Amino acid sequence: MHEEQQRLDRTEHRAEHGPLSGFTVGVTAARRADELGALLQRRGAVVVHAPALRIVPLADDSELLAATKELIDQAPDVVVATTAIGFRGWIEAADGWGLGEALLDRLRGVELLARGPKVKGAVRAAGLTEEWSPSSESMAEVLDRLLEEGVEGRRVAIQLHGEPLPGFVESLRAGGADVVVVPVYRWMPPEDIAPLDRLLDAAVSRGLDALTFTSAPAAASLLSRAETRGLLPELLAALHHDVLPACVGPVTALPLQNHGIATVQPERFRLGPLVQLLCQELPGRARTLPIAGHRVEIRGHAVLVDGALRPVPPAGMSLLRTLSRRPGWVVARAELLRALPGAGRDEHAVETAMARLRTALGSPKLIQTVVKRGYRLALDPAADTKYSVG
Repeated sequence: MHEEQQRLDRTEHRAEHGPLSGFTVGVTAARRADELGALLQRRGAVVVHAPALRIVPLADDSELLAATKELIDQAPDVVVATTAIGFRGWIEAADGWGLGEALLDRLRGVELLARGPKVKGAVRAAGLTEEWSPSSESMAEVLDRLLEEGVEGRRVAIQLHGEPLPGFVESLRAGGADVVVVPVYRWMPPEDIAPLDRLLDAAVSRGLDALTFTSAPAAASLLSRAETRGLLPELLAALHHDVLPACVGPVTALPLQNHGIATVQPERFRLGPLVQLLCQELPGRARTLPIAGHRVEIRGHAVLVDGALRPVPPAGMSLLRTLSRRPGWVVARAELLRALPGAGRDEHAVETAMARLRTALGSPKLIQTVVKRGYRLALDPAADTKYSVG
């Protein structure tokens, strides 16, 4: 009866956990952070959110007002709308200045390009019609079209959403275009920096399994904050080896790539595909070992034992990771003590943490005590040759 109940418990555990269960994912987004967090949590992830910046509307900003007046006074040949929220914000700001109708009249007479379906929706909601929109929703495709048409002597206005478009403006100007930048929003540091610092500390201490970025300014802001705190080398080391940096697209990834960080990106630059990518990448990076007749998958803050999710305390995860680096080999108590965060010099702390780890795993035989030497994972004999060398 007891064994039957254990089997039912394991089945229940398997049914409950999602592909991201046992993983902790950091979210740096300011806009749509709730949506991204909900998508991650529905798949089992623990989410740590800290906006790396805040978006400030420029309704009272002289730059936006000046650009709007300039375009009304001197018509552009082409207007590129890059984001739905940014385009709506521009029209609303112009309305507030009493320039709304004049701006819409001007936009009706130009070649209007919209970067994707959401932007098209905003354009049409304003009573306008776009001339073209790329199927890829990529600004690179917009740039290719403009350069193929030829921009020599043409006036091109680009509505920005607070973030720069590296190479876009420069390429148009190199082609002979007169480029007018329309800055609808501005990125600013967060008013409360404490959550960002906690996220940064979690990344550096490997308390995160992945860190997501949905805009280039957010990535740049996190790197800047790390540099200010003297933690940039530690952050880069974490992103190189242990914390997976996931970006919604190639433009977002640029600040990280400039520091030599390789990122993963979905084929479609959307939140859903970004989450699906994490659902593939993170389980694929987990260490899986055959131990004492069980299949053990070591995740960020939990372990799957034969498919059943077993949450493990941080100290226990530190011990398990140390043991898994040399599966089947004895690891001395002194080495395990060094792996425990803030454990001091008392090796009794290893015994206490080990007892809790065994309880959390639900199968004490996974970890063997080797008298007067230390502990080892009870690696299955058939796997010993593969895992015990090195």
